[in-house]
Amino acid sequence: MGELNVSLVAVDRKVWSGTASMVVAKTLEGEIGILPQHEPVLALLANAPVRITTTEGAVISAAVHGGFFSVDSDNVAILAESAELGGEIDVARAQLALERAKAAGADTPDEMAAIERAEVRLKVALADQSKEHAAGGR
Repeated sequence: MGELNVSLVAVDRKVWSGTASMVVAKTLEGEIGILPQHEPVLALLANAPVRITTTEGAVISAAVHGGFFSVDSDNVAILAESAELGGEIDVARAQLALERAKAAGADTPDEMAAIERAEVRLKVALADQSKEHAAGGR
């Protein structure tokens, strides 16, 4: 089986790049899984985690907020408005940001988007933390 060349880029920086055996992302139409030799795709990204399974078998998780997802000839480009790897997110700060966003309410689209972003960041941070604890317990 082949491999994917993946690039995860945020507006302000290159977040991750490398080879992968699979990429899972959430578009506005739903979740999509990409394997080598996938048909071309161009889609808008939802605020959601992106999971990249490297060719070595490691799983890279990132909190992605908006942007585009492109697949062509085993090249996957994730061009996000903002993105953070799970290991870059402080769990306590992410929890506090979620509590503040919920306390501000969900009366406007901006307030609802703030809650959604905070939930995605916390989910990715907790998943990454769980992986670290599982690896340390072996």
